[in-house]
Amino acid sequence: MSKSLTSSRRRFLKSTAAGIPVAIAPGAFAQEKKSELPWEVCTFTKVIQHLSYDEVSEAMVEIGFNGVEAPVRKGGDIEPEAVADELPKMMESLKKHKLNLTLMTSSINEVSDEQHTEKVLRTAAKLGVKRFRMAYFKYDLAKPIQPQLGEFSAKVKDLVALTDEIGIKPVYQNHSGKNYFGAPVWDMVDVFSDFDPKQIGIAFDIGHATVEGAKAWPLHFANARPFIDTVYVKEPAWDDNTLSWGPLGKGVVDKGFYEVLKKSKFDGPISLHVEYLPHKDPKMAPKIIQAMKDDLATLQTLLS
Repeated sequence: MSKSLTSSRRRFLKSTAAGIPVAIAPGAFAQEKKSELPWEVCTFTKVIQHLSYDEVSEAMVEIGFNGVEAPVRKGGDIEPEAVADELPKMMESLKKHKLNLTLMTSSINEVSDEQHTEKVLRTAAKLGVKRFRMAYFKYDLAKPIQPQLGEFSAKVKDLVALTDEIGIKPVYQNHSGKNYFGAPVWDMVDVFSDFDPKQIGIAFDIGHATVEGAKAWPLHFANARPFIDTVYVKEPAWDDNTLSWGPLGKGVVDKGFYEVLKKSKFDGPISLHVEYLPHKDPKMAPKIIQAMKDDLATLQTLLS
């Protein structure tokens, strides 16, 4: 999928409805505003992946992020089949704007031709990508759970053997849900304990940890801490027993998490997820980018 800049995209993104001029010519912003936090801070670009690489990079510079978490997966910014052609173009744009591809989100959770595992990971590693987010494992609830952990572990073992060889680190996100491996956190730590934390890591998602663990998140964080490579921040809320997501700091995440994070000596990247606005319509881009800017400001306050 080509991501070259088009005049039509430029025209609609020049809208200042949200107060931010988005997707104008590269270099148009007079100043680069990087995050004031001591961590590398990026954001998940799934919600603006219809934009060109330069449009995304320009927006990231304007907002103040250090890098991006980009979806290189089926239906993502870059399709796995196109990685050899498209990922270098994305990396070139990021480098031009002094940004990192902090984390590559993938469709990979095993070594297989179907997932294009070697092609995607070897290409990314050669381009300097340090880590990628794995695809999820899901339990079959009609079968015993413990034997399935063994199946997941075998796949992880093969994957780590490959990633060790080529020099890129897999990380796995804890995601809430009735059949997600990693939702309770304990199962993920149990499987990963067979490996060195340098070989595989956890993207600890405080939003999903809150959904699944409520007040037990400090226990889950402490248990996962040796493997925590990346931290995800997002904000869940409950409305009449229905889960929803919204602006950072305005939901049910315990703000004490941010104090715990600071005291934990965590020094990896932080990825801010802003997925609570409709994002399939390209005209929503200015509002989404404004939300990213607002949430980054909130994050800076919470971690100051």
